[in-house]
Amino acid sequence: MQDPITKQLRQFYKLSVGLKDAYSGTDARSRVKQFDGWEDRASSGDGDAADYDHAITVKEYYDLFTEVMVFGWGESLHFAPLSPQESLEQSKLRHQRLMISKLELQEGMKVIDVGCGVGGPMRQVIRDAGVKVVGVNSSEYQLNKAKSLNAAAGLDHMVEYLSCSFMDMGAIVDGTFDRGYAIESTCHAPDKEGAFAEIFRVLKPGALLWGQEMCMTDEFDPDNDRHQGIKEELRHGIALNEIATMGEVDKALEAVGFEILEARDHAVGEDGLTTPWYQPMASQRNTLGNALRRTPLGRKTLVGLTKTAELVRVFPKGTAEVVRRMDRTANAYVAGGKTGIFSPLYCFLVRKPL
Repeated sequence: MQDPITKQLRQFYKLSVGLKDAYSGTDARSRVKQFDGWEDRASSGDGDAADYDHAITVKEYYDLFTEVMVFGWGESLHFAPLSPQESLEQSKLRHQRLMISKLELQEGMKVIDVGCGVGGPMRQVIRDAGVKVVGVNSSEYQLNKAKSLNAAAGLDHMVEYLSCSFMDMGAIVDGTFDRGYAIESTCHAPDKEGAFAEIFRVLKPGALLWGQEMCMTDEFDPDNDRHQGIKEELRHGIALNEIATMGEVDKALEAVGFEILEARDHAVGEDGLTTPWYQPMASQRNTLGNALRRTPLGRKTLVGLTKTAELVRVFPKGTAEVVRRMDRTANAYVAGGKTGIFSPLYCFLVRKPL
């Protein structure tokens, strides 16, 4: 068993290697500045808005921030209902297994992972259910990382990869998949109905789809300046074209033909799960073994460490700006959770009718 210092050094070494690969000699500081201007470009009155493509912004978001996300949150880049008796990693695994159970996965099925990230849930799906998965992702950086991690896990033979936006999966013929899941991916869609319609198209009749959406809750008051400020921080920092309400998600699903079997906010009302979903980003309390690096103090410390590491070229130039932007977004997550106006855990199970 590694001692804590050796383990920490290994994690920083992996982060260093990953960042150098992700940025490939580019100036991350300039890229963060460019990313931060995405809303201005989207709403520009001088004609630029007509040329704006939100899919490019989402791709850059993941190309730029993935390594820091993985360092802080692990390979499964999603939220989960938390319990004080579990670590974050254990809670995410339990949540993935709930999805696997709800989808009624069986060996031999072909499953689509819509916005597969670096493949954390995908690897669990394959291990638990023995299904073959097609991972769809517009970020080639994330897709290549998923390939590498799948190969290291001995699972690469169970996966196919498709580099494209889930808004247009034209390389996939109609009615291909037995099951599908989309975990915190379709929240990035510039057109919710368009995203769900394309997923509907590639599923077989009778197929089940599990989704997890980031949503504004009924507590959100559009006339409350603080609420609006938190929403805008979340939209900007996560590259969300808009943040739908839960009702709007349901409406979009039904509009394209899905039958809703279950839909609820898993951030509330789970028996025995008393830890807020945002707790790992707020403090080390109430989450078993919560890593210091996720907390406000840890994130601030990491900014300082990355500045020093940049000077000695251990980390690429601009890494501190990447961490600072992620810290700001984490603060917005916590504010959204504490006020109760935002949840990343609106989960639904739907069926494409026969």
